Amino acid sequence: MPANTRPSASSGDVAPSLFPGERLGLPESGQHSVARAGRRIGALVLDWIVAMLVSGMFFGGEAWANTAIFALMQIVFLPTLGGSIGHRIFGLRLIRITGGWAGVWRPLVRTALLIIVLPALVWDSDQRGFHDKVAGTVLIRA
Repeated sequence: MPANTRPSASSGDVAPSLFPGERLGLPESGQHSVARAGRRIGALVLDWIVAMLVSGMFFGGEAWANTAIFALMQIVFLPTLGGSIGHRIFGLRLIRITGGWAGVWRPLVRTALLIIVLPALVWDSDQRGFHDKVAGTVLIRA
């Protein structure tokens, strides 16, 4: 099959994407492309480490405090900075699927699903986790 030819749909009436973000109108690579797994995982690990450090300093490293601080960081930083500490360090930004500021309720919904973990493990062909699909958001390269 030639490189630019779109494969036919295997089920339903929607053809598979040639690259993550194509159906969303995002570029294949570079700025504003869909964040790939390596950066996403790196940002998540960094955010979790920060939450554990803060929890250790103030709550003795209690598991509930780790989760609460992680969630609080997401809820505060996603709408204000466009991404968590890890996102910003790894060059990522959270936007609405239609572009622009994610608002306040989207980060709340996204974070609630993210701390459950399972929705974040279910991805679509655009490499968006279920938590992003429900919230109507996409994590892009800044």
